[in-house]
Amino acid sequence: MPPIVSTSAETAADTEGETQGMDPNGPDPNGPDQSGAQGSPLAAPSKLAGGLYVVATPIGNAADITLRALDTLKRADAIACEDTRVTAKLMGIHGIHTPFVSYHEHNAAKMRPILIGRMKKGEAIALVTDAGTPLVSDPGYKLVRECVAEGVAVTTLPGASAPLVALVLSGLPTDRFLFAGFLPNKSSARRATAGELKGVPATLVFFESPQRLPESLADLADILGPREAAVARELTKLYEEVRRGTLPELAAHYAEAGPPRGEVVLVIGPPGEEATPGEADVDALLREALTRLSVRDAAADVAARTGQHKRTVYARALELQREERAK
Repeated sequence: MPPIVSTSAETAADTEGETQGMDPNGPDPNGPDQSGAQGSPLAAPSKLAGGLYVVATPIGNAADITLRALDTLKRADAIACEDTRVTAKLMGIHGIHTPFVSYHEHNAAKMRPILIGRMKKGEAIALVTDAGTPLVSDPGYKLVRECVAEGVAVTTLPGASAPLVALVLSGLPTDRFLFAGFLPNKSSARRATAGELKGVPATLVFFESPQRLPESLADLADILGPREAAVARELTKLYEEVRRGTLPELAAHYAEAGPPRGEVVLVIGPPGEEATPGEADVDALLREALTRLSVRDAAADVAARTGQHKRTVYARALELQREERAK
Protein backbone atom coordinates (compact mmCIF):
# COMPACT_ATOMS: atom_id res chain seq x y z
CA MET A 1 0.00 0.00 0.00
CA PRO A 2 1.50 3.40 -0.91
CA PRO A 3 2.08 5.95 1.85
CA ILE A 4 -0.97 8.01 2.73
CA VAL A 5 -0.68 11.80 2.58
CA SER A 6 -2.88 14.37 4.26
CA THR A 7 -2.61 18.14 4.34
CA SER A 8 -3.69 20.83 6.74
CA ALA A 9 -7.39 21.45 7.21
CA GLU A 10 -6.59 25.11 6.59
CA THR A 11 -4.88 24.79 3.20
CA ALA A 12 -7.69 26.77 1.65
CA ALA A 13 -6.86 29.71 3.90
CA ASP A 14 -4.46 32.46 2.85
CA THR A 15 -0.91 32.78 4.14
CA GLU A 16 -1.69 35.60 6.54
CA GLY A 17 -2.07 33.12 9.38
CA GLU A 18 1.70 32.65 9.26
CA THR A 19 2.47 36.36 9.40
CA GLN A 20 -0.40 37.90 11.31
CA GLY A 21 -1.32 37.12 14.87
CA MET A 22 -3.86 38.31 17.37
CA ASP A 23 -4.58 41.85 18.56
CA PRO A 24 -1.12 43.52 18.86
CA ASN A 25 -2.33 45.23 22.01
CA GLY A 26 -2.66 41.85 23.75
CA PRO A 27 -5.16 41.05 26.52
CA ASP A 28 -6.70 43.57 28.85
CA PRO A 29 -4.19 44.10 31.71
CA ASN A 30 -7.15 44.70 34.00
CA GLY A 31 -8.66 41.34 33.16
CA PRO A 32 -8.69 38.22 35.35
CA ASP A 33 -5.51 37.46 37.25
CA GLN A 34 -3.52 34.61 35.68
CA SER A 35 -2.01 32.99 38.76
CA GLY A 36 0.49 30.16 38.69
CA ALA A 37 0.89 27.28 41.15
CA GLN A 38 2.14 27.84 44.68
CA GLY A 39 5.81 28.74 44.60
CA SER A 40 5.59 30.07 41.02
CA PRO A 41 5.68 33.74 39.92
CA LEU A 42 2.24 35.35 39.92
CA ALA A 43 0.99 37.47 37.05
CA ALA A 44 -0.24 40.74 38.59
CA PRO A 45 -2.01 43.57 36.72
CA SER A 46 0.98 45.92 37.01
CA LYS A 47 4.37 44.20 37.24
CA LEU A 48 5.26 40.57 36.99
CA ALA A 49 6.84 39.00 40.04
CA GLY A 50 10.52 38.19 39.69
CA GLY A 51 11.36 34.75 38.32
CA LEU A 52 11.60 32.66 35.19
CA TYR A 53 8.63 32.37 32.84
CA VAL A 54 9.05 29.52 30.34
CA VAL A 55 6.90 30.61 27.39
CA ALA A 56 5.86 28.42 24.44
CA THR A 57 5.75 30.20 21.09
CA PRO A 58 4.21 29.17 17.75
CA ILE A 59 5.87 26.48 15.64
CA GLY A 60 4.67 27.99 12.38
CA ASN A 61 1.44 29.94 12.55
CA ALA A 62 1.95 33.19 14.48
CA ALA A 63 -1.63 33.09 15.78
CA ASP A 64 -0.86 29.96 17.82
CA ILE A 65 0.13 31.85 20.94
CA THR A 66 -1.94 32.21 24.10
CA LEU A 67 -3.36 35.41 25.56
CA ARG A 68 -1.43 34.73 28.75
CA ALA A 69 1.82 34.33 26.81
CA LEU A 70 1.32 37.65 25.01
CA ASP A 71 0.56 39.39 28.30
CA THR A 72 3.64 37.90 30.00
CA LEU A 73 5.98 38.67 27.11
CA LYS A 74 4.77 42.26 27.09
CA ARG A 75 5.24 42.79 30.85
CA ALA A 76 8.48 40.85 31.38
CA ASP A 77 11.67 42.79 32.06
CA ALA A 78 13.48 40.85 29.35
CA ILE A 79 12.97 38.01 26.88
CA ALA A 80 15.76 35.41 26.77
CA CYS A 81 15.78 33.91 23.27
CA GLU A 82 17.84 31.68 20.96
CA ASP A 83 17.94 33.97 17.94
CA THR A 84 16.97 37.59 18.50
CA ARG A 85 16.10 37.99 14.81
CA VAL A 86 13.55 35.17 14.91
CA THR A 87 12.00 36.37 18.15
CA ALA A 88 11.96 39.98 16.93
CA LYS A 89 9.79 38.95 13.98
CA LEU A 90 7.22 37.28 16.23
CA MET A 91 7.23 40.13 18.75
CA GLY A 92 6.80 42.64 15.92
CA ILE A 93 3.71 40.80 14.70
CA HIS A 94 2.17 41.09 18.15
CA GLY A 95 3.36 44.63 18.93
CA ILE A 96 5.64 43.63 21.83
CA HIS A 97 8.73 45.75 22.53
CA THR A 98 10.30 43.99 25.53
CA PRO A 99 14.14 43.98 25.43
CA PHE A 100 15.89 40.78 24.31
CA VAL A 101 18.72 38.85 25.92
CA SER A 102 20.55 36.27 23.80
CA TYR A 103 20.55 32.81 25.40
CA HIS A 104 21.61 29.83 23.28
CA GLU A 105 23.79 26.74 23.33
CA HIS A 106 27.04 28.63 22.77
CA ASN A 107 26.65 31.31 25.47
CA ALA A 108 24.38 29.48 27.93
CA ALA A 109 27.06 28.79 30.56
CA LYS A 110 28.06 32.45 30.61
CA MET A 111 24.52 33.83 30.58
CA ARG A 112 22.92 31.62 33.24
CA PRO A 113 24.50 33.34 36.27
CA ILE A 114 23.73 36.74 34.73
CA LEU A 115 20.06 35.89 34.22
CA ILE A 116 19.73 34.32 37.66
CA GLY A 117 21.32 37.40 39.21
CA ARG A 118 18.76 39.60 37.52
CA MET A 119 15.88 37.40 38.66
CA LYS A 120 17.16 37.41 42.24
CA LYS A 121 16.92 41.20 42.10
CA GLY A 122 13.23 40.90 41.25
CA GLU A 123 13.25 40.90 37.46
CA ALA A 124 10.89 38.75 35.42
CA ILE A 125 12.67 36.90 32.60
CA ALA A 126 10.62 35.22 29.86
CA LEU A 127 12.43 32.29 28.22
CA VAL A 128 11.46 31.44 24.63
CA THR A 129 12.86 29.23 21.91
CA ASP A 130 12.82 29.92 18.17
CA ALA A 131 9.67 27.83 17.85
CA GLY A 132 7.62 25.71 20.22
CA THR A 133 8.15 24.87 23.86
CA PRO A 134 11.51 25.76 25.45
CA LEU A 135 13.65 22.97 26.96
CA VAL A 136 12.67 20.56 24.14
CA SER A 137 16.03 19.98 22.39
CA ASP A 138 17.55 23.24 23.65
CA PRO A 139 19.68 24.30 26.66
CA GLY A 140 16.76 25.80 28.58
CA TYR A 141 16.56 22.89 31.02
CA LYS A 142 19.94 23.87 32.49
CA LEU A 143 18.60 27.33 33.27
CA VAL A 144 15.53 25.83 34.95
CA ARG A 145 17.73 23.45 36.99
CA GLU A 146 19.91 26.29 38.24
CA CYS A 147 16.87 28.46 39.04
CA VAL A 148 15.48 25.61 41.14
CA ALA A 149 18.84 25.15 42.87
CA GLU A 150 19.09 28.89 43.57
CA GLY A 151 15.53 29.20 44.86
CA VAL A 152 14.35 31.31 41.91
CA ALA A 153 10.65 30.88 41.14
CA VAL A 154 9.82 29.14 37.84
CA THR A 155 6.52 28.82 36.02
CA THR A 156 5.54 27.86 32.48
CA LEU A 157 3.06 29.16 29.95
CA PRO A 158 2.19 26.08 27.84
CA GLY A 159 1.48 26.12 24.16
CA ALA A 160 2.65 24.71 20.84
CA SER A 161 5.09 21.79 20.71
CA ALA A 162 6.12 20.13 17.43
CA PRO A 163 6.53 16.59 18.86
CA LEU A 164 3.00 16.63 20.28
CA VAL A 165 1.47 18.12 17.15
CA ALA A 166 3.12 15.44 15.00
CA LEU A 167 2.07 12.69 17.39
CA VAL A 168 -1.54 13.84 17.31
CA LEU A 169 -1.58 13.99 13.50
CA SER A 170 0.27 10.71 12.94
CA GLY A 171 -2.64 8.41 13.67
CA LEU A 172 -0.32 6.22 15.74
CA PRO A 173 -0.82 5.17 19.39
CA THR A 174 -0.61 8.12 21.78
CA ASP A 175 -1.08 6.38 25.12
CA ARG A 176 2.67 5.86 25.51
CA PHE A 177 5.38 7.65 23.54
CA LEU A 178 9.06 8.54 23.71
CA PHE A 179 10.51 11.75 22.29
CA ALA A 180 14.13 10.98 21.42
CA GLY A 181 15.27 14.31 19.94
CA PHE A 182 17.39 14.41 16.78
CA LEU A 183 18.65 11.21 15.21
CA PRO A 184 22.48 10.98 14.91
CA ASN A 185 24.07 12.33 11.73
CA LYS A 186 26.07 9.22 10.83
CA SER A 187 24.45 6.02 9.63
CA SER A 188 26.32 3.74 12.05
CA ALA A 189 25.32 5.82 15.07
CA ARG A 190 21.77 6.15 13.77
CA ARG A 191 21.45 2.39 13.38
CA ALA A 192 22.85 1.85 16.87
CA THR A 193 20.30 4.30 18.30
CA ALA A 194 17.49 2.51 16.48
CA GLY A 195 18.73 -0.79 17.91
CA GLU A 196 18.74 0.62 21.44
CA LEU A 197 15.16 1.85 21.06
CA LYS A 198 13.86 -1.17 19.16
CA GLY A 199 12.36 -2.85 22.19
CA VAL A 200 10.79 0.26 23.74
CA PRO A 201 7.03 -0.46 23.96
CA ALA A 202 5.99 3.02 22.84
CA THR A 203 5.55 5.24 19.83
CA LEU A 204 8.85 6.93 18.96
CA VAL A 205 9.09 10.60 18.00
CA PHE A 206 12.21 12.14 16.41
CA PHE A 207 13.32 15.42 14.92
CA GLU A 208 15.17 14.95 11.65
CA SER A 209 16.86 17.11 9.05
CA PRO A 210 14.99 16.99 5.73
CA GLN A 211 18.32 16.46 3.94
CA ARG A 212 19.03 13.28 5.95
CA LEU A 213 15.47 11.95 5.93
CA PRO A 214 15.80 9.48 3.01
CA GLU A 215 18.93 7.84 4.47
CA SER A 216 17.50 7.84 7.99
CA LEU A 217 14.30 6.14 6.88
CA ALA A 218 16.32 3.46 5.07
CA ASP A 219 18.36 2.77 8.23
CA LEU A 220 15.27 2.73 10.44
CA ALA A 221 13.41 0.40 8.07
CA ASP A 222 16.37 -1.99 8.13
CA ILE A 223 16.61 -2.01 11.93
CA LEU A 224 12.97 -1.62 13.00
CA GLY A 225 11.27 -3.44 10.15
CA PRO A 226 7.89 -2.62 8.58
CA ARG A 227 6.49 -0.54 11.42
CA GLU A 228 3.82 2.06 10.75
CA ALA A 229 5.24 5.56 10.67
CA ALA A 230 4.46 9.15 9.69
CA VAL A 231 6.57 11.99 8.35
CA ALA A 232 5.08 15.33 9.41
CA ARG A 233 6.40 18.58 7.97
CA GLU A 234 5.54 22.28 7.91
CA LEU A 235 3.30 21.77 10.93
CA THR A 236 0.61 24.44 11.47
CA LYS A 237 1.74 26.23 8.28
CA LEU A 238 -0.14 26.62 5.01
CA TYR A 239 1.55 23.61 3.37
CA GLU A 240 1.33 21.27 6.36
CA GLU A 241 1.67 17.65 5.25
CA VAL A 242 1.61 14.27 6.96
CA ARG A 243 2.73 11.26 4.90
CA ARG A 244 1.82 7.92 6.47
CA GLY A 245 2.93 4.39 5.65
CA THR A 246 5.32 1.68 6.78
CA LEU A 247 8.99 2.55 7.22
CA PRO A 248 9.99 0.67 4.03
CA GLU A 249 7.24 2.44 2.07
CA LEU A 250 8.29 5.85 3.33
CA ALA A 251 11.96 5.06 2.73
CA ALA A 252 11.17 4.08 -0.87
CA HIS A 253 9.11 7.23 -1.44
CA TYR A 254 11.77 9.66 -0.21
CA ALA A 255 14.56 7.72 -1.95
CA GLU A 256 12.75 8.48 -5.21
CA ALA A 257 11.31 11.91 -4.39
CA GLY A 258 14.34 13.24 -2.55
CA PRO A 259 14.45 15.30 0.66
CA PRO A 260 11.27 17.24 1.46
CA ARG A 261 11.13 20.94 2.28
CA GLY A 262 10.51 22.38 5.71
CA GLU A 263 10.91 21.22 9.28
CA VAL A 264 10.35 17.47 9.78
CA VAL A 265 9.11 15.38 12.70
CA LEU A 266 9.22 11.59 12.32
CA VAL A 267 6.77 9.40 14.27
CA ILE A 268 7.20 5.61 14.40
CA GLY A 269 4.69 3.17 15.83
CA PRO A 270 5.51 0.80 18.71
CA PRO A 271 6.86 -2.71 18.11
CA GLY A 272 4.46 -5.52 17.40
CA GLU A 273 4.48 -8.95 18.96
CA GLU A 274 7.87 -9.83 17.56
CA ALA A 275 9.68 -12.93 18.74
CA THR A 276 12.99 -12.33 20.47
CA PRO A 277 15.80 -13.52 18.17
CA GLY A 278 17.28 -16.84 19.32
CA GLU A 279 20.92 -17.87 19.28
CA ALA A 280 20.55 -19.48 15.86
CA ASP A 281 19.09 -16.25 14.43
CA VAL A 282 21.91 -14.17 15.88
CA ASP A 283 24.52 -16.63 14.59
CA ALA A 284 23.04 -16.54 11.10
CA LEU A 285 23.08 -12.75 11.04
CA LEU A 286 26.63 -12.68 12.36
CA ARG A 287 27.93 -15.16 9.79
CA GLU A 288 26.46 -13.06 7.00
CA ALA A 289 27.76 -9.78 8.46
CA LEU A 290 31.27 -11.22 8.96
CA THR A 291 31.55 -11.85 5.23
CA ARG A 292 31.50 -8.10 4.58
CA LEU A 293 32.41 -6.35 7.85
CA SER A 294 35.06 -6.44 10.56
CA VAL A 295 34.23 -8.30 13.77
CA ARG A 296 33.54 -5.06 15.61
CA ASP A 297 31.34 -3.60 12.89
CA ALA A 298 29.52 -6.91 12.36
CA ALA A 299 28.74 -7.11 16.07
CA ALA A 300 27.48 -3.52 16.10
CA ASP A 301 25.29 -4.15 13.07
CA VAL A 302 23.72 -7.33 14.45
CA ALA A 303 23.26 -5.82 17.91
CA ALA A 304 21.35 -2.96 16.32
CA ARG A 305 19.22 -5.35 14.26
CA THR A 306 18.32 -7.65 17.15
CA GLY A 307 18.37 -5.37 20.17
CA GLN A 308 20.93 -7.65 21.82
CA HIS A 309 23.68 -6.25 24.04
CA LYS A 310 26.65 -5.24 21.88
CA ARG A 311 29.26 -6.89 24.15
CA THR A 312 27.41 -10.21 24.08
CA VAL A 313 27.12 -10.14 20.30
CA TYR A 314 30.78 -9.13 19.95
CA ALA A 315 31.89 -12.07 22.10
CA ARG A 316 29.82 -14.44 19.99
CA ALA A 317 31.26 -12.94 16.79
CA LEU A 318 34.79 -13.69 18.05
CA GLU A 319 33.77 -17.29 18.76
CA LEU A 320 32.31 -17.73 15.28
CA GLN A 321 35.43 -16.23 13.73
CA ARG A 322 37.65 -18.65 15.65
CA GLU A 323 35.44 -21.59 14.63
CA GLU A 324 35.64 -20.54 10.98
CA ARG A 325 39.43 -20.26 11.11
CA ALA A 326 39.71 -23.70 12.76
CA LYS A 327 37.98 -25.41 9.86
